[in-house]
Amino acid sequence: MPKEIIKPDKVFDTFSRGFYSHAIRVGNTIYCAGQVGRDREGMTVGKGDAGAQAAQAFENLKAVLEAAGASLSDVVKTTTYIVNRDDHAKVREARRRYFGDALPPSTLIIVAGLAYPEILVEIDATAVVES
Repeated sequence: MPKEIIKPDKVFDTFSRGFYSHAIRVGNTIYCAGQVGRDREGMTVGKGDAGAQAAQAFENLKAVLEAAGASLSDVVKTTTYIVNRDDHAKVREARRRYFGDALPPSTLIIVAGLAYPEILVEIDATAVVES
Protein backbone atom coordinates (compact mmCIF):
# COMPACT_ATOMS: atom_id res chain seq x y z
CA MET A 1 0.00 0.00 0.00
CA PRO A 2 1.47 3.41 -0.94
CA LYS A 3 2.51 5.83 1.78
CA GLU A 4 1.91 9.55 1.39
CA ILE A 5 4.06 11.93 3.40
CA ILE A 6 2.01 14.89 4.60
CA LYS A 7 3.76 18.27 4.41
CA PRO A 8 1.44 20.84 5.99
CA ASP A 9 2.19 24.49 5.28
CA LYS A 10 0.54 25.88 8.44
CA VAL A 11 3.02 24.39 10.92
CA PHE A 12 6.78 24.56 11.42
CA ASP A 13 8.48 22.88 8.44
CA THR A 14 10.29 19.91 9.95
CA PHE A 15 10.43 17.89 6.73
CA SER A 16 12.66 20.08 4.54
CA ARG A 17 15.00 20.56 7.51
CA GLY A 18 15.48 16.79 7.60
CA PHE A 19 13.96 16.35 11.06
CA TYR A 20 10.81 14.25 10.47
CA SER A 21 7.44 14.15 8.71
CA HIS A 22 4.46 15.62 10.53
CA ALA A 23 2.28 12.79 9.26
CA ILE A 24 2.04 9.91 6.88
CA ARG A 25 -1.11 8.59 5.27
CA VAL A 26 -1.46 4.92 4.46
CA GLY A 27 -4.80 4.11 2.89
CA ASN A 28 -7.44 5.77 5.03
CA THR A 29 -5.25 5.97 8.16
CA ILE A 30 -3.20 9.03 9.11
CA TYR A 31 -0.38 8.71 11.63
CA CYS A 32 0.58 12.08 13.12
CA ALA A 33 3.91 12.81 14.77
CA GLY A 34 3.90 14.35 18.22
CA GLN A 35 2.85 17.99 18.08
CA VAL A 36 4.19 20.52 20.55
CA GLY A 37 3.59 24.15 21.49
CA ARG A 38 5.56 25.68 18.64
CA ASP A 39 4.24 28.14 16.11
CA ARG A 40 4.79 28.13 12.34
CA GLU A 41 8.19 29.81 12.79
CA GLY A 42 9.28 27.16 15.32
CA MET A 43 9.03 29.47 18.33
CA THR A 44 7.74 27.99 21.58
CA VAL A 45 4.30 29.32 22.55
CA GLY A 46 3.38 29.64 26.22
CA LYS A 47 6.75 29.04 27.85
CA GLY A 48 6.05 27.65 31.30
CA ASP A 49 2.32 27.21 30.55
CA ALA A 50 1.29 23.64 29.73
CA GLY A 51 -2.28 24.70 28.94
CA ALA A 52 -1.13 27.21 26.30
CA GLN A 53 1.33 24.70 24.87
CA ALA A 54 -1.38 22.02 24.69
CA ALA A 55 -3.68 24.44 22.86
CA GLN A 56 -0.92 25.18 20.31
CA ALA A 57 -0.19 21.47 19.95
CA PHE A 58 -3.88 20.85 19.19
CA GLU A 59 -3.88 23.73 16.68
CA ASN A 60 -0.85 22.12 15.01
CA LEU A 61 -2.51 18.71 15.05
CA LYS A 62 -5.62 20.23 13.47
CA ALA A 63 -3.48 21.81 10.70
CA VAL A 64 -1.62 18.56 10.05
CA LEU A 65 -4.87 16.63 9.79
CA GLU A 66 -6.39 19.23 7.46
CA ALA A 67 -3.35 18.93 5.18
CA ALA A 68 -4.05 15.19 5.05
CA GLY A 69 -7.73 15.69 4.23
CA ALA A 70 -8.95 14.95 7.76
CA SER A 71 -10.11 16.74 10.89
CA LEU A 72 -10.04 16.31 14.64
CA SER A 73 -13.34 14.42 14.38
CA ASP A 74 -11.45 11.68 12.49
CA VAL A 75 -9.02 11.06 15.38
CA VAL A 76 -9.33 7.56 16.83
CA LYS A 77 -6.45 7.66 19.36
CA THR A 78 -4.13 10.16 21.00
CA THR A 79 -1.08 9.85 23.20
CA THR A 80 -0.14 12.80 25.37
CA TYR A 81 3.23 13.25 27.03
CA ILE A 82 3.66 15.75 29.87
CA VAL A 83 6.69 16.53 32.01
CA ASN A 84 4.78 17.73 35.10
CA ARG A 85 2.05 15.63 36.70
CA ASP A 86 0.43 18.82 38.01
CA ASP A 87 -0.22 19.98 34.40
CA HIS A 88 -2.64 17.14 33.69
CA ALA A 89 -5.77 19.22 34.40
CA LYS A 90 -4.66 22.07 32.10
CA VAL A 91 -3.90 19.67 29.28
CA ARG A 92 -7.19 17.81 29.79
CA GLU A 93 -9.06 21.15 29.64
CA ALA A 94 -7.40 22.03 26.32
CA ARG A 95 -8.21 18.56 24.98
CA ARG A 96 -11.89 19.00 25.86
CA ARG A 97 -11.95 22.41 24.10
CA TYR A 98 -10.73 20.80 20.87
CA PHE A 99 -12.65 17.51 20.99
CA GLY A 100 -15.77 18.52 22.92
CA ASP A 101 -17.75 15.48 23.99
CA ALA A 102 -16.31 13.34 21.18
CA LEU A 103 -13.21 12.44 23.17
CA PRO A 104 -11.17 9.75 21.43
CA PRO A 105 -9.31 7.08 23.42
CA SER A 106 -6.18 8.57 24.92
CA THR A 107 -3.07 7.58 26.81
CA LEU A 108 -1.31 10.03 29.13
CA ILE A 109 2.36 9.47 29.88
CA ILE A 110 4.44 11.48 32.34
CA VAL A 111 8.03 11.74 31.15
CA ALA A 112 11.29 13.15 32.52
CA GLY A 113 11.61 15.51 29.56
CA LEU A 114 10.82 16.13 25.90
CA ALA A 115 13.00 17.19 22.96
CA TYR A 116 13.61 20.71 24.29
CA PRO A 117 13.59 21.81 27.95
CA GLU A 118 10.89 24.46 27.44
CA ILE A 119 8.47 21.95 25.86
CA LEU A 120 6.02 20.69 28.51
CA VAL A 121 3.50 18.80 26.35
CA GLU A 122 3.58 16.63 23.24
CA ILE A 123 0.52 15.07 21.59
CA ASP A 124 0.43 12.51 18.81
CA ALA A 125 -2.62 11.05 17.11
CA THR A 126 -3.95 8.48 14.69
CA ALA A 127 -6.92 9.33 12.49
CA VAL A 128 -9.07 7.27 10.15
CA VAL A 129 -11.01 8.84 7.28
CA GLU A 130 -13.69 7.47 4.96
CA SER A 131 -12.17 5.65 1.99
